[in-house]
Amino acid sequence: MKPPRAAPRPRQSATHMPATVILEPAGRCCWDEPVNITVHGLTPGQRVTLRASLRDEKGAHFRAHARYCADDGGELDLARAPALGGSFAGLEPMGLIWALEPEKPFWRFLKRDVQTPFAVELEVLEGHEPEPQRVLGRAVHERDFLRPGVRREPVRAGCVRATLFLPPGPGPFPGIIDIFGIGGGLLEYRASLLAGHGFATLAVAYYEYEDLPKTYDKIHLEYFEEALHYMLQHPQVKGPGIGLLGISLGADICLSMASFLKNVSATVSINGSGFSGDKTIQYKQTNIPSLGHELRRIKVTFSGLMDIVDIRNDIVGGCEHPSMIPIEKAQGPILFIVGEDDHNWRSEFCAQLASKRLQTHGKEKPQIISYPGTGHYIEPPYFPMCPASLHRLVDKPVVWGGEPRAHSKAQVDAWKQILIFFCKHLGASPKL
Repeated sequence: MKPPRAAPRPRQSATHMPATVILEPAGRCCWDEPVNITVHGLTPGQRVTLRASLRDEKGAHFRAHARYCADDGGELDLARAPALGGSFAGLEPMGLIWALEPEKPFWRFLKRDVQTPFAVELEVLEGHEPEPQRVLGRAVHERDFLRPGVRREPVRAGCVRATLFLPPGPGPFPGIIDIFGIGGGLLEYRASLLAGHGFATLAVAYYEYEDLPKTYDKIHLEYFEEALHYMLQHPQVKGPGIGLLGISLGADICLSMASFLKNVSATVSINGSGFSGDKTIQYKQTNIPSLGHELRRIKVTFSGLMDIVDIRNDIVGGCEHPSMIPIEKAQGPILFIVGEDDHNWRSEFCAQLASKRLQTHGKEKPQIISYPGTGHYIEPPYFPMCPASLHRLVDKPVVWGGEPRAHSKAQVDAWKQILIFFCKHLGASPKL
C-alpha cells in the first residue's frame, strides 16, 4: 500500500501582507513637507522594490519605483537605506515622490484643486525583478495643499479674478501676490502652500479663466494694479507693502509691477527674462515693446523635441535694450531664482543682465541664486520635474531642461530661500 500523500501546503495569497509600511507623520501632511517612509516585518537583507503611484485630477497616472535591501533587523528606512536602482539611486528619502513620472507623454504634474489631497499609493513588492512580484505591504499617503486652518476665498473684485488664501489665526498677515506663466487659467497650489507659512496670498488669473479674455495681445498692468489695491485694502492683509512672486511670464509681470506700481515691498522672479518678451507690456501711456522671437531659431533635440532656448531676438544694446523692464525703478529688493539649465530662455544670463542694469543705474546688486542642473519649472518642494510639455507659443512639446535629482534639490532650497526672503522684507514671523 502506498503511503498517503502529504496534504499540499496552502499557498500564501497575494492579499497576505507580512510587511508594514510606516509613515511619519502619519495620515496627511502638506505637499511641501517631507515624509519618512519605513517598512517593518521584512527578513534580514531581504530584497524588495518600493513603488509609488498617483492619479491627478484629469486621470493621468504617475509612477516611480526603487529597489532596496532590508537591514540586519529586517527593517527598511528610506532615510538611511540607499536605493539600488530604479527611478533613482542613492540616498533619497523623498525619491518616490519627486521621481514620479507620467505614463502619458509630455504631461506636466499640476494640482488643479487644492481642496483635495493627492493620494499616493505605496507598495512593497518582493524581489528586484522587472516584472511586478508579490505585494508584501501597502499604504496610502495623502499629501495636502491646505494646512489646517488655512482659508480659501474666491475673489471677484472689479475686473480681478483670483483666489485669496489666508493663514490660520486672527491676522493681519503679510501679503503676497502669486502669478504663473503663459499657460492661462488659475493655479492655486503655490499660494495655498504659502498661506500655510503665514502669508496672505492672492493667486491671480489674467486670461483664459471665467469671464477673462481667452487670449491677450498686451500685458495691461492696470489689471494687476487693481489686484494690488485689493490686497492693500483687505483688512486681513498687513501693509504698507505687498510681496510679489512669479514664474516665467508671471515673473516678468511681477518685475513690471515692481517697476511701475507703488507699495511693492519685495519681488521674487523665478526664471523670468526681465524683458517684455512676446507681448507689449503697457502701463497707462508707457509701453515696453516686445523683444519678439524668430521661429527659425528653434533647434530639434536628439529625441525629436523642440528646443526654444535661443528663439528670442538678439539683445542689442545689452542692459539698456528698450524691451528690458526698467527694474531700476523698483522700490523694494528683488530675488532672482535661476535654473542654470532653463531651456525656455537663458534665465541665468537674463538675471545677470538685470543685475548689471540695476548697478548701472546706481542700485544695489540684487540677490541671484543659481541652481546647476535645474530647468524652467522650479516648483514647490517634491513636485516631479517636468522635462518637456506643450508650449503655447509653438503649440508643440518643448524641452524645459533640468536633471531630476538636481532639480528636486533646487526646488527644496529655492522654497526655503523664498520664504526667508519674504519673511525678512515683509515682516513675517518665519514658519519654515
